[in-house]
Amino acid sequence: MSLLERKKPKVDLQRYYMINLQIGFIVTLVLLITLFRINLQARGEFEIIEEEQEIIEMEEIIQTEQEITPPPPPRPPSPEPVPDDEIIEDQFFDLDTEIDLDAPMDMPPPPPPPDDEEEEPEVFTIVEDMPELIGGMQAIYEHLRYPEIARKAGIEGRVVVQFIIDEEGNVVDPVVVRGIGGGCDEAAIEAVRQVRFTPGRQRGRAVRVRYSLPITFRLSQ
Repeated sequence: MSLLERKKPKVDLQRYYMINLQIGFIVTLVLLITLFRINLQARGEFEIIEEEQEIIEMEEIIQTEQEITPPPPPRPPSPEPVPDDEIIEDQFFDLDTEIDLDAPMDMPPPPPPPDDEEEEPEVFTIVEDMPELIGGMQAIYEHLRYPEIARKAGIEGRVVVQFIIDEEGNVVDPVVVRGIGGGCDEAAIEAVRQVRFTPGRQRGRAVRVRYSLPITFRLSQ
């Protein structure tokens, strides 16, 4: 055989190799495209199902108050049995007793009358015979002492003293109803306590009389 004839099979093998290689590429490409489409269809049909989360509602627990029930009342004592052979004797009352209506009845003594509280004697303001100051106003000024504080301060004026003249003509409960201060009020009360009055009379009877007396304090020039 010649050299050209020996090389022909190799040429044919190289030609078939190229064809087979191209066919393999084509088949591989077709397979890849087919698998890719299958995956896309599978992904398109795949649905994602989201599970709904369960919502838990918190209920407010209401605190109940425990009621304290009172204890039951004690059971009444059981009655004691009475023996059958016990016989209660009948009691008879003698109603034939004669009652003497004319006889004096024993009655309890009456309760003693309540002690009458001594009523305070009435105090008059105006009576038929008004009280009179024994010795006149001169008796007041004889007992009156001008306070040194009032003298230095130059206090002058009139002090009105009110008091009660009792049935003996004594001065009772003197108070100042109008004062000037500086110790003159106390000096006026002290002077009134030292004098006496003739008692006031109503229908010929000595009574208590409320009396007001003005006392003037004046500094000598």
